[in-house]
Amino acid sequence: MVHKVQGVIARSKGAPLTLETILVPEPGPGEALVDILTCGVCHTDLAYQQGGINDDYPFLLGHEATGVVSAVGPDVTDVAPGDRVILNWRAVCGQCRACKRGQPQYCFNTANATQKMTLEDGTELTPALGIGAFAEKTLVAAGQCTKVDPEADAAAVGLLGCGVMAGLGAAINTGGVKLGDSVAVIGCGGVGTAAIAGAALAGATTIIAVDIDGGKLERALTLGATHTVNSKDTDPVEAIRALTSGFGADVVIDAVGRVETYKQAFYARDLAGTVVLVGVPTPDMTLELPLLDVFGRGGSLKSSWYGDCLPSRDFPMLVSLYRQGRLDLDAFVSERITINDVEAAFEAMKTGNILRSVVEFT
Repeated sequence: MVHKVQGVIARSKGAPLTLETILVPEPGPGEALVDILTCGVCHTDLAYQQGGINDDYPFLLGHEATGVVSAVGPDVTDVAPGDRVILNWRAVCGQCRACKRGQPQYCFNTANATQKMTLEDGTELTPALGIGAFAEKTLVAAGQCTKVDPEADAAAVGLLGCGVMAGLGAAINTGGVKLGDSVAVIGCGGVGTAAIAGAALAGATTIIAVDIDGGKLERALTLGATHTVNSKDTDPVEAIRALTSGFGADVVIDAVGRVETYKQAFYARDLAGTVVLVGVPTPDMTLELPLLDVFGRGGSLKSSWYGDCLPSRDFPMLVSLYRQGRLDLDAFVSERITINDVEAAFEAMKTGNILRSVVEFT
């Protein structure tokens, strides 16, 4: 049986999005068919539309999603029809060299569905991050489904599928923030604000939010920041040092991904401190640092990919913290929209006033 559903398509670079009928097959071996409940509008989807990922058009956009499993293929045992799941783009293989050395969060051979979803004329679609969740149904590898508490608000917890997890994980997993640490976060969009929330959750006592937008800085204070620095008119390195007894922060997270912000992060950390890059740079960016400074300051320079998360471990734990009132995921849901509003949500995203627009299907 093939399912005909509506999905948001990017047909070519920069072209307006279209809402079209797509064909979704029944799940084969190792696959799961998922009825989508919610899907966040992420910068990555905009990058797909604008050609910033690759040119495998047409794309079925959407990836930051919750849903309910409606069917599974042969040999699938971890999820079953009726399960509430968050979709993820790291379905670990268990066999690659990262998995075998006990680091599945770095799996080098993650899985997607084998079968293709198509347009009605048979044109194969490329699902964003192997998910394609701006649609009423999608087909994924079963390992991309992480079972979570069905009582949790789908719109809020679905954001763990990408941006919020990237920020939380940059602080907790990659940065290893500990009780009493000082943390600075450069860039207070969705990922940076989530990193601030993660630092607070981990017990950091000094959390410095850095941005050029006063509104974003005010919002950061509501999610765990203890201090703010407007880098439009203040040197952020000097300000961070002043707020940390002249030493610099234990962990500095660059959630922007530009050469200038990375250098700020590098020089704003304490000796033997940690820099975490979670903002995504463009292919043309190059970094030059005095090698003696790299050697002399010690510590760690790390990159965080998907918050170094392991969905099977991290999603249920974070949903539980949310249900206990210890992690405010609701604060990241700026607006709830329909599948017809994705293009408008892209425009709203560009203003910087939106943490997340979330498409609701029910």
